[in-house]
Amino acid sequence: MPRATSGRFSRTHQSSIKSAAASSSSKNHNANEGTSAGVRNPIFNTERFGQHILKNPQIAQTIVDKANLRPTDKVLEVGPGTGNLTVKILEKAKSVTAVEMDPRMAAELTKRVQGKPEQRKLDIIIGDFVKADLPYFDVCISNTPYQISSPLVFRLLSHRPIFRVAVLMFQREFAMRLVARPGTELWSRLSANVQLYSKVDLVMHVGKNNFRPAPQVESSVVRLVPLDPPPPIKFEEFDGLGRIIFSRRNKMVHATFMAKGVIEMLEQNWRTWCSTQNKMIDDDTNMKGKVEEVLSSSGYSEQRAAKMTLDDLLKLLSAFHDEGIHFA
Repeated sequence: MPRATSGRFSRTHQSSIKSAAASSSSKNHNANEGTSAGVRNPIFNTERFGQHILKNPQIAQTIVDKANLRPTDKVLEVGPGTGNLTVKILEKAKSVTAVEMDPRMAAELTKRVQGKPEQRKLDIIIGDFVKADLPYFDVCISNTPYQISSPLVFRLLSHRPIFRVAVLMFQREFAMRLVARPGTELWSRLSANVQLYSKVDLVMHVGKNNFRPAPQVESSVVRLVPLDPPPPIKFEEFDGLGRIIFSRRNKMVHATFMAKGVIEMLEQNWRTWCSTQNKMIDDDTNMKGKVEEVLSSSGYSEQRAAKMTLDDLLKLLSAFHDEGIHFA
C-alpha cells in the first residue's frame, strides 16, 4: 500500500472565515457542544482547522456503539476535538490514543479528564495524523478532517498489524464513493481500491444541522472492516490499472487504453520488466498490438469501467501480467 502524505497546516495556508465556510473540503466534524449556531466558537478559533462542532450526543453515542468496543480494546481516535466522543470511548475501551492537530483542543481534552480515572487511559498525540507514528490499535474512530479523508483511509488500510474495525465520518459524497457498487454513478477508482482491501458499509447520514456552525455539506458515517488476510495483490499495480480505465469510466476500455501516452507508458514498464527478468527484447515489438490482444482475449475490450466489478478488474490485471505488462 502507498504511504499517504499530506501537508501540515501553517498560517500561510489558513483561509478566512468566509472562505473556510465555503470550502467543502475543509470540514472537520469534531464532537463538542456549547457553541451557538452560525457564530464563531468563543473558546477556539475552529475556522483555523475548518472545524464544525457536533452538537447531537445521540449521534456521538451511535458512532461509538457501531464500533462494538470490547473492554480489552485499544482505540485510535483521529480528531477528538474537546472530547465528546473520547469520553464515551473511554467508558468502554481499555485505552484511547487521540491524534489532534490543534494544541488548544488537546489542552481542553486533557483538562476534561484531569483528575479522573479516565486520565490514565488516555494518551494524546499533538500533530498531523498522516505523519504521526501510530501505536498498536484494535479500533479506529474518527470525525475525519475532510482534507485528509483519502490519506486517512489508505493509511489505515496499510497499517500493520491489521486493526479490527474503523467507524469514520466523512463528507457525504466521499463516504458514498467508498460504498458505491459497480454500475452506479459513484463507482470509481477510490471505490475499487478501498473495497479490494476492506468491507465498507454505510452506518448513517448526518445532517448539517447537527453541527454548530452548520457546514455547507452533509456528512455520513461508514464502518470499514479490513480483510484479514489482505488479498495478495500489489496495490500499486491495481491502482495503476484503475488510474487508466477510470480516467474515462464511461468509455470503452479499448478506447481508454488507446489514449495518448498510455501505450508509451506500458511499453516502458514492459521493457523494465523484461530487463529485470533477463528477457530478450525484440526491437520491432508492437506494444499497441500486445495491449489490444490482451483486451480482446480477456473479453474486456468493449467493457466500460463504470460497470466492471472487482473480479473483472483483477482478471484484466492478471491477463496483462501474463504478458509481462505492468502498471507500476
